[in-house]
Amino acid sequence: MSAAGDGTVGKALDVLDLVAAQEKPVRFADLQRMSVLPKATLYRLAQTLVNQGMLVHNPENGTYSLGVRLVRLAHAAWRQASLAPIARRHLDALSLETGLTVHLAQMDYGHVLYVDKRNALEQAAMFSDAGKVGPAYCTGVGKAMLAYLDEDQLDQILRMQSFHRFTPTTLASEAVLRQSLERTRQRGYATDREEHEAGVICVAMPILTEEQRAIGAVSLTGSTLRTDIKTLETHIPRLRHCVEAIAVEASHWAFPVEGETEGRQG
Repeated sequence: MSAAGDGTVGKALDVLDLVAAQEKPVRFADLQRMSVLPKATLYRLAQTLVNQGMLVHNPENGTYSLGVRLVRLAHAAWRQASLAPIARRHLDALSLETGLTVHLAQMDYGHVLYVDKRNALEQAAMFSDAGKVGPAYCTGVGKAMLAYLDEDQLDQILRMQSFHRFTPTTLASEAVLRQSLERTRQRGYATDREEHEAGVICVAMPILTEEQRAIGAVSLTGSTLRTDIKTLETHIPRLRHCVEAIAVEASHWAFPVEGETEGRQG
């Protein structure tokens, strides 16, 4: 949700977030049930967003969906604000060397934003898997980045986590997660032992600046039907080489770091 004092712009972005979260066209009545805004305000904002090309209204069934203008903005953000463009060749090399799926993620509002996904056997389209959002507390990339936040930033982001138990192995409490983050700092990488999705495991490492701030993370992901954590851990040297190479190239750019944007709150 928008921060207090963000005014009309913040409220409009909240409406966009509501529509996006449904992953399908949504009726105004459904938006009204989900929103805390008064009906008249919500309708006015929805109409403004339609007029600006940010939303599309289908008069036949009365639904709202995301507009194509957002696609253009998303592509621009992918190129300008994400690590994906400079990381792409390193991710491809890592996937080819290991035969595994490689994810690139950054932290956004206390959640994990996947900005790229590469697979040596099934080459993904440039933008097809960008934009997916996952929880930070139970994903390898999320824990890899959380482990390198300072204490104030970590406290703030942990307050945003739901600690919902997705699987029997989900780290569903702050205390258990903090213990896991300490292990991650000690060994330099995180693991996901089917904590978010049953049958899916990974090892992940943060992309660190010279000041040891995490600006992103890369994971090697596999199915429990084909591999196990110990096997994935044999690829840690390759994974480390990948994140270090990305970090070197990223040093020439100023990427957003969680907690650095003034006044940005969940």
